[in-house]
Amino acid sequence: MGMVAGDPTADAGRRQALRRMRTLAVSLLVLAAVVYVATLGRDGGWGFVNAAAEASMVGAIADWFAVTALFKHPLGLPIPHTALIPKRKDDLGRGLEEFVGENFLQEAIIRDRVLNAQLSARVAAWLSEEDNARRVVDEVAEVAALGLARIRDEHVQSLVEEALFPRFREEPIAPLLGGLLGEALKEDLHHGLVDLALVELHGWLVDHPDTVTEVLEERAPWWSPPAINERVTARIHVELVRWVADIRDDPEHRARAAFDSMLVQLARNLLEDPPTQARAERLKERLLDHPQLLASSVSLWNALRRVLTVSLQDPQGAVRARLLTELTAFAGRLAEDPQLRRRLDGLAADAAVFVVDRYGAEVTAVITHTIERWDGREAARRIELHVGRDLQFIRINGTIVGGLVGLLIHAVSVVLH
Repeated sequence: MGMVAGDPTADAGRRQALRRMRTLAVSLLVLAAVVYVATLGRDGGWGFVNAAAEASMVGAIADWFAVTALFKHPLGLPIPHTALIPKRKDDLGRGLEEFVGENFLQEAIIRDRVLNAQLSARVAAWLSEEDNARRVVDEVAEVAALGLARIRDEHVQSLVEEALFPRFREEPIAPLLGGLLGEALKEDLHHGLVDLALVELHGWLVDHPDTVTEVLEERAPWWSPPAINERVTARIHVELVRWVADIRDDPEHRARAAFDSMLVQLARNLLEDPPTQARAERLKERLLDHPQLLASSVSLWNALRRVLTVSLQDPQGAVRARLLTELTAFAGRLAEDPQLRRRLDGLAADAAVFVVDRYGAEVTAVITHTIERWDGREAARRIELHVGRDLQFIRINGTIVGGLVGLLIHAVSVVLH
């Protein structure tokens, strides 16, 4: 059996209050006994006082017995149906479990309480203060940074090998690539990439003429004279730079149109042409089988993790600044949009009902399991410590009400005689 833990400071205050109320109840009983003895055998008005005192003693003793019988045997005597809590604590625990489950963990009650709480409005008001929003961002950033630090390379490698790669192998890649490429072409998203590539290519050609010349000379015929090779490669480099510049500067250049046409045909073939689809699948398999792909995936993750971690740990970092901006904007929208608040409150109520429906029995079962582990006497002592002070009012009321009833009965008996 386990012991019931408590707060020593709070227990000391409860114990003192319980002693005061017990002293008051006993004092009333003693007062009634003194009055009874002092007025014993007297007639007239003292007879009324004596009858009231006698009934007060009876009421006080009866209620003392009733209150004491809850927690222990009165006077240590094993009287039947006493010490109820130590003997029947398990039954009381099960009854309390059923009471909570039937009267508190009901869908209508929970939904009503959650909706009336207006959680979204409270959240909006709380987040509208910058210090609170910043506190949320700081906590999220700290937790996210700690979470990223705990992800090891073997975890990422296992995820890629056991989850992502098998999924990629099962999923045909050609329709996905064809669909993405087709949508990108419809939105002209590729033009920006083409412009960037042309700018970079032109800059590289201008800055590295020697490299271009060396590449061209390596492919020249062995019998060609070096002087001719130099003039030819220099001319080719000049024309190549000019051609790339023309394509870069002319949005309607034929090379651009040819490139667009090639991409459109490629997207169509990826969606409709079996040979192209088969080649895409073979390329996918070669990539997945390449040993460097896994290492590159882990390296890419590590690079991304380092960047995110540094930004999350920086109080003025871009990630924290963005999170704060988005959170503040969300709070403002939440405060101004009643429909959004109703929707979020409804989701919160649905979530609470789901949790109760799924785990309510386990939650209420904690009551029974916990009480079953308690030692009977210790449980009775602690329950008495919490509610015993209020139970002493039963004894006090019994003393007073008993005296009044005794006085009434004596008055009736006098009138009838």
